[in-house]
Amino acid sequence: TLTNKWNQVAIVTDGTRVLGLGDIGPEAGLPVMEGKSLLFKYLGGVDAFPIPLATKDPEKIIETVKLITPSFGGVNLEDIAQPKCFHILQRLRKECEIAVWHDDQQGTATINVAGLINALKVVGKKMPDVAITLIGAGASNIRTAKLLIAAGARPEHIILVDSKGIVCRHREDIEVAANDYAEKWELALKTNGGDREGGIAEAMRDADVAIAASKPGPGVIQKDWVASMADDAILFVIANPVPEIWPWEAAEAGARVIATGRSDFPNQVNNSLGFPGIFRGTLDVRARTITDEMCIAAAEELAKVAEEKGLDETHIVPTMDEIDVFAREATAVALKAMEQGIARETKTRDALYQGALELIRRAREETKFLMQDGFIRPPPP
Repeated sequence: TLTNKWNQVAIVTDGTRVLGLGDIGPEAGLPVMEGKSLLFKYLGGVDAFPIPLATKDPEKIIETVKLITPSFGGVNLEDIAQPKCFHILQRLRKECEIAVWHDDQQGTATINVAGLINALKVVGKKMPDVAITLIGAGASNIRTAKLLIAAGARPEHIILVDSKGIVCRHREDIEVAANDYAEKWELALKTNGGDREGGIAEAMRDADVAIAASKPGPGVIQKDWVASMADDAILFVIANPVPEIWPWEAAEAGARVIATGRSDFPNQVNNSLGFPGIFRGTLDVRARTITDEMCIAAAEELAKVAEEKGLDETHIVPTMDEIDVFAREATAVALKAMEQGIARETKTRDALYQGALELIRRAREETKFLMQDGFIRPPPP
C-alpha cells in the first residue's frame, strides 16, 4: 500500500465509562486513550490515535466513526457506557468496511476465555461440564457469556448476576428493557437452566467457576460465598483498582485458581494481552471485521503459549513482557480471518508470524529510543 492506513487504528471514546472513574468526559478520558495508544504500539506495533468525542449521542458517535474510516484500518471503541455500547458496536460492525471492536466487551471476554481454558486444565474439568457464575452483567460479562458459549460452555450451566439479582426469564425489569438491553434479555432466556433466584451468594453456590467484573472491592464477594463453591473452584475477580475479594481471602475460603486484573498478583487477566495482538493480526490481512471465532482463536493461542511454559495455579496466562505472545496471537487471528473469508490479503503462517514479530520488535526499539532521548517522558515518581 502507498499509505499507512493499513496499520492505523482509531481509539474512539465519549468518556462515559472510564475504568475505575466512570463518566468523566472526553477531555479527562484523553490521557487514558493516549496510554492505550502507547500499548498498541509497544505490544502490537500498531499506530493508534486517540479520538475522544464531545458527544454522548449514539447516532453522532456512529456517524463520526463512519466518516473517519477512510483514514484507518480498524476502530477500537473504548470506555462507552452501556447499553449504547452494544448498539454502537452492532451498527458499526454492520455498516463499516473495516474492523470495529469494543475492547471492554470483546477484549475482556477474550482474555477471560483464555484464562479459563487453562484454569480448567489445572483443575481437571471440561468447559461443557462446569457451572459458571458471572458476577456483574455489564458490557464485559455479557460478551464473556456469549464467547464462553461459543467456546463450548452450555448456556443452561451459566448464571449471570446484576445489581438486582440473578438474571432470569422471570425478571420483568429485564424484559421491559429488552429493546435497550437486547443481549441481556437474550441471555436471560437461555441461561440459568435451573431457574435459580437470589443474589451473588445464591449464584455462587456449587459453581465450578465464578468470574466477577462488577465494582471495586474488597467486600463485594464474601469468603463464605467462595467456600460454598464446588471443589477446586476457579475465581476471577477482575475489578480495578481493587478486586471484589482479596486473592488471599479467596484462597483461604477454598478457591484453587484465582485471577485478578492486577499485575501485582499472579494470573493477571488484562485486556492488554488481547487487543495489540488481535489488531496486529486483523490489520496484517486487512480483515473486514473481528469475529467471535477470531477472538476464540486468540484465546486458544494465548492459552497454548502459557501451557507450553508450564501450567499451575499461579500461571494460567502469559505475561505482557513475552514478545512472542503477541506475534503468535496475531498469526492465529489472521489465519482464522483467512479461513472465514473475511481477509482481503492471504499470507502464509510463517510470513504472518515473522512479519508481526518484526513490526513489534521494531516498535519496542523505537519506543525505547524515544524514552532515552526524552521524547517520551518517564512517569512521575
